[in-house]
Amino acid sequence: MQKAVVQPLSLPRGRRVLVVSDIHGNLPFLKGLLKKTGFSEEDILIVLGDILEKSTGGIETLHYLMDLRKRYTIYFVQGNCDDVTLGFLSGAWPDEISARYGAFWGEKCAWVSMAHQAGVDVEDPKAFPAARQAIEKMFPEELAFLRAMPTILLNENYLFVHGGVPREDNLEELGARQCMKNDQFLSQGQSFQRWVVVGHWPVTLYRPDIPSAKPLILPQRHIASIDGGCSLKADGQLNALILPEEPHKDFSYVAYDGFPVMTALADQEPSANPLNIRWGHSAVEVLSQGEEFSRCRHRETGRELDILTEYLRQGPEGIYCLDSTDYYLPVKAGERLAIVRRTSRGALAKKDGATGWYVGPLV
Repeated sequence: MQKAVVQPLSLPRGRRVLVVSDIHGNLPFLKGLLKKTGFSEEDILIVLGDILEKSTGGIETLHYLMDLRKRYTIYFVQGNCDDVTLGFLSGAWPDEISARYGAFWGEKCAWVSMAHQAGVDVEDPKAFPAARQAIEKMFPEELAFLRAMPTILLNENYLFVHGGVPREDNLEELGARQCMKNDQFLSQGQSFQRWVVVGHWPVTLYRPDIPSAKPLILPQRHIASIDGGCSLKADGQLNALILPEEPHKDFSYVAYDGFPVMTALADQEPSANPLNIRWGHSAVEVLSQGEEFSRCRHRETGRELDILTEYLRQGPEGIYCLDSTDYYLPVKAGERLAIVRRTSRGALAKKDGATGWYVGPLV
């Protein structure tokens, strides 16, 4: 078992500190977020891992950050998706698992894209040894960059890690992978002395009622979870958590989602008892299928609601849907909403990170 690499971190007073996670190759979102925050040479940026995977822009995003670090103060921790390429190259992943993963993600998988750029077709696992050799030869700087990432950044006030940790002491004895891929970390009940800042698990997955992609801050437990579902969710966003000058003060954040913004012309009351159908809880029964919307029963709760027909998928265990909700946003006339998509029944929109429906007029 590879042990966690813990790197001490100094955060000088008087400099703004931004923390981002789970970029997943979405370079336009990263550039948009840094522009929106006014990121400058006076700032410090901490990237909590998962630069790669799940989109075709992973290597381009990696190059961008490698170049940016030459001019700005940037620190990195390794995410489980950054480790995918390293695991493939080291043989830590069995070939049959690598073959299934590579076939599923295709060019959205960094090592598949690297192999293709190196002129090696990896459809057949028999080509893996040649692919590993070619990738090592063609991408030495990128691989050195990935391998140099620590698992944890640590100072007296903060612990930065991609997935989560079970404790604050003897961190070097933890397994690196359990720190990177720590699913449902907030549901495990730990509390900490330091603030533990994590990504990995999209925050909307913690909410059974209202879909929300804004950072989830738990002051009593000293945990901040910031993965906004960038590249993975149709309504996802990239969050920048801004650390307070003093750890006991409030956090702030800036988000970028790339959606067009429109003005609501009418008030709307929020709906009661909303439902957030999300990954892991998305099995549905189609009661009647329509061209734009289909009436469905959510199998877990028994609730009936209308779901966009194009969000329905056939899986090995039956029909499921992409993230869906029946939530109506609270809106006042004149407010600005980010528009995820417009339909004949209104707009699927976002307000302060929350996703829901707005049925009033927009300009």
